[in-house]
Amino acid sequence: MRKHNCKIGFDDRTVMIIAIPILSFIIPIVFMSCRFGRYPFFTWDKFVTTLIITTILWTGSRAIMIYCRHKYPLFKDVRKRLLVQSAIMLSFTLIFNNFLGYLFDCVIFDSPNNNRFGVDMMINTNSAAIFCTIMVMAIYESVYFMHELRNSVQEAENLKRESLKAQLNALRTQVNPHFLFNNLNTLSSLIPENPEHAVDFVQELSKVYRYILEVKDEKTILLKDELEVFNAYTFLLKTRFDKNLEVNIDIPNEKLQKKIVPLSLQILMENAIKHNIVSSDKPLQINLFTENGSLIISNNLQMKNQINESTGIGLENIRNRYKMICERPVKVTESETNFTVSIPLIDN
Repeated sequence: MRKHNCKIGFDDRTVMIIAIPILSFIIPIVFMSCRFGRYPFFTWDKFVTTLIITTILWTGSRAIMIYCRHKYPLFKDVRKRLLVQSAIMLSFTLIFNNFLGYLFDCVIFDSPNNNRFGVDMMINTNSAAIFCTIMVMAIYESVYFMHELRNSVQEAENLKRESLKAQLNALRTQVNPHFLFNNLNTLSSLIPENPEHAVDFVQELSKVYRYILEVKDEKTILLKDELEVFNAYTFLLKTRFDKNLEVNIDIPNEKLQKKIVPLSLQILMENAIKHNIVSSDKPLQINLFTENGSLIISNNLQMKNQINESTGIGLENIRNRYKMICERPVKVTESETNFTVSIPLIDN
């Protein structure tokens, strides 16, 4: 039984030990009008018979639930599982209740005057068996839905926490002294040489900050919107690195309505800049394209001898957020020449 507890959701032995005798005591009184002081009398043989039948119906219904949960494990299939499960349990209950009732009353106890198979008694006994099955189903399904609700709340909290980490990571990147110094230094050189470009630079910088604030409560965002800010972020970096940084985007228009987790492209771009050499001798090439329902971000690998200290939540943060909203994982592939990240595109 311990082996099957993982499919039930809790250790149900205590519930069975308490509930089965109580049901076996209540059923003859409620459904068969048995009493201690008048006919039909509540006797030990009726209690034992009801106890055995209830135990078999309970364990059988439990086994059916385990089978159905194994066959339909996904939460989206709950309605289908309940319909199939209810049909099987009802059939099992009626067949075994009447068979066991006949076995006990007519074979074991040899009761020739037993009226179990009269219309009224058959209705009463089958009603009692169905009541027992409904009780079993109600207990286990209540625990199941409470367990799923608890998991759903926990996943929502985890997703919120990961989103906050992503925002914090992005803000740290944008606000840290190195980032501000590099962009202000670039801006100061642009103002006298190319004032119009300097204005564009400030506008793109503000667009990046505004986007981070706007997506703070979003779990997913359109790829089209993410690419707009990615282009703004790329503009800042290309202004700084000039031809030393090459960014190629090849994404079909029909894919732009798919969704990804916010800030993922910016974080991956940041990682590529942070960990790789960007120079005229070794220009960094970053390619974005779609393949097999995923967005691929790839860069040529030319690792720095010394890298800046990592926050440790960039790529892992993207992985964790995808785990909570998508069944497909984030894939990372590293070869001698390229570093590639594949993130799933989510249907809108």
